[in-house]
Amino acid sequence: MQPLARLVTRRPWLVLVIWGVLALICAVPASLAPARLTADPGALTNSESGKVTALLADRFGERDSNTVLLVTQSAQPLTQLQSAKQYGTFIAGLKKVPGVTRVLPYDAQTAVKASSADDTLALTLAQIPLFEGATPALNRVREYVQTQKAPGFDIRVTGGQAIAADFTEFAEGDTKRSELTALPLTGMVLLFVFGALIAAGLPLLISLLSITAAMAGLYLLTFLIPTSTFAQSIITLLSLGAGIDYALLMVNRFREELKGGGGSERAAYRTVLTAGRSVAFSGVTVAMAMAALLLPPIPFVRSLGIGGVLAVLFTVLSSLTALPALLTLLGEKVNWPHLRPRWKGLEFGQSARESALWTALARRVTARPVLAVVASVLLLVTLALPARNMHIGYAGAWGLVEGVESRDALAAVRDLGAGGLLSQFEVILDLKDHKYGPADRVAFQQTVTRVRALPGVQAVISPFVDAELLRGGGSLNDLAALSRRSFSADRTLLRFTVVPSGYLRADQIDPFETRLRTALDASPYAYQLGGAPVGEREFSKAITSAIPTAVAAVFAGTFLLLMVAFRSLFIPLKSIVMNSLTVLAAYGVVTLVVQEGYGAALLGVPQDVGVLDASLPLLLFAVLFGLSMDYEIFLLSRVQEEHLRGHDNREAVVLAVGRTARIITSAAVIMFIVFVAFTFGRVVANKSIGLGLAVAVALDATLVRLVLVPGLLQLAGKWNWWLPGWLGKLLPKVELEH
Repeated sequence: MQPLARLVTRRPWLVLVIWGVLALICAVPASLAPARLTADPGALTNSESGKVTALLADRFGERDSNTVLLVTQSAQPLTQLQSAKQYGTFIAGLKKVPGVTRVLPYDAQTAVKASSADDTLALTLAQIPLFEGATPALNRVREYVQTQKAPGFDIRVTGGQAIAADFTEFAEGDTKRSELTALPLTGMVLLFVFGALIAAGLPLLISLLSITAAMAGLYLLTFLIPTSTFAQSIITLLSLGAGIDYALLMVNRFREELKGGGGSERAAYRTVLTAGRSVAFSGVTVAMAMAALLLPPIPFVRSLGIGGVLAVLFTVLSSLTALPALLTLLGEKVNWPHLRPRWKGLEFGQSARESALWTALARRVTARPVLAVVASVLLLVTLALPARNMHIGYAGAWGLVEGVESRDALAAVRDLGAGGLLSQFEVILDLKDHKYGPADRVAFQQTVTRVRALPGVQAVISPFVDAELLRGGGSLNDLAALSRRSFSADRTLLRFTVVPSGYLRADQIDPFETRLRTALDASPYAYQLGGAPVGEREFSKAITSAIPTAVAAVFAGTFLLLMVAFRSLFIPLKSIVMNSLTVLAAYGVVTLVVQEGYGAALLGVPQDVGVLDASLPLLLFAVLFGLSMDYEIFLLSRVQEEHLRGHDNREAVVLAVGRTARIITSAAVIMFIVFVAFTFGRVVANKSIGLGLAVAVALDATLVRLVLVPGLLQLAGKWNWWLPGWLGKLLPKVELEH
């Protein structure tokens, strides 16, 4: 750290010029990054659903099967002349929209109920390209729809493509809104903590620098892999949360060093060597935790991990270079303008009165450590219990709040009994060694009949459509097209589509799919099963199956880092258990609110979400486990420092809490504000992330760090610093101060 400390304090202008140039270079790509992000998770490599999609495109020539659902609502029934004329004009124009390959008006459909009982609400299907050109085609459809809306005639758009587009748009808007909300509130807290405008502004400046640089890196990533729109949220959360956290630590240490004399250069130099070490070590732990998101073999999820690592990397880099360079130039001006004298006792260095208050709390906790530990653990376990019933998956449009067009339109589709159109299963039967002939007709028809009889199946789109089914309404294609869509060009593959009775929520997919596979197992043909529900289930499974490996990797890395830093076996083990309890408590609260609906209305979360986003458990674990280490390092490094000064175990814990409680609570208040700001968006996944992080930070900075950890350290006594002699000789020595 010494070479870095000398460079940034002796050449502060050079460091700032480099950062200024970097910020200017990054500004443009950072602003372009959101438009290149996507909410579409893509297909898994070699997955069953991916293979089915490829077969439909290559062997059945179906490349325009991306369905846009349009719900028309008229004041008068569509059977009346004026409404029928409006609808007819709308359909005629829709067929001419570039990118629309086929339009199915409500009276031509045969697989689903086409309209409401009074014929005022009707469903129209339009097909657009499945891959390249899908987004431009959807945009043109939406633009056309806007021109056709009129008094008494409304049109709303939904479908998989529309839902993904709304996720991307609103996730970006939520992130910007959260930033604009959190920054002024954070500034007020910083102003209150430091009592000086310049000092309060530095953490915000460092956070904005890291956000800009990380977003530019994310822009470059979009050219390599599909990049999640939630990566922008992760960058904002980490850059604001951790950036302000680290800047608090650095600015506080600098102000303390200034009081010791020696000038600003020496103070900044000492700040990098002391607080800077803690920042660097903490950054490594956070980055390591975020790197856990690189383990699932899904580019979409890996982009979240890369975004998190970029955020931490630039946050640590700016905290260790740009910030001390600024402090060197500012010197005593860091305390300008000093606000009201009565705020003097509220400086971050904390007053004797405040130190005495936190010290008294620590003495009470360590006087009754068993009570403190048992009560804290019971509360955390109680909060974690709802997580046992956690359901994860893709929420689809239900992952957006009410008032978003694609969600509201899908609710209307559901009311029409056509929700199953977004949960279709594609079945491909493989004849393998021969072409379809008369002998196969009976087996094929029996298979279709068996599937059609399953509970929850509304229709099966196949060549075997009888007159009664046609009269009852529905097929996605007219009868003439059924044969073409059901046989591959070489007639060695058979295909039919299963339409469920309604939209399948993530927790409803497995039971339906199990029944379907049981029926297909009775077929004499090998089969492959695809469609949106299968893809969603495979995506969720790919993430959840990576969680044990990711957790084990983070635990192992954290254990080694803390063992080296604190030369103890108990400290890293205790830290892992305590952080895990905090994460589980956050899981429980999010499950209770978002999935079960308790208190959901207070956060604007719809009551019918029913599932948590598949990436949420791993994402929350990575972010929470990393950020929790900030507080862990702040507290334990001071406990170790007091222990090395010769204080007994209890006194070391008491003094450490007395000196660090304010930094921990101040940082937690700021992080809490940042995270809560994300609960006011329109994307439920963002709300869930914000809620989980806010709950975890509140618990971690109060109950865990100020009650549970001191109680455990008191109970452990001399075992806190126990390390086998042979192991101590092998480990490098690291000094952490702040």
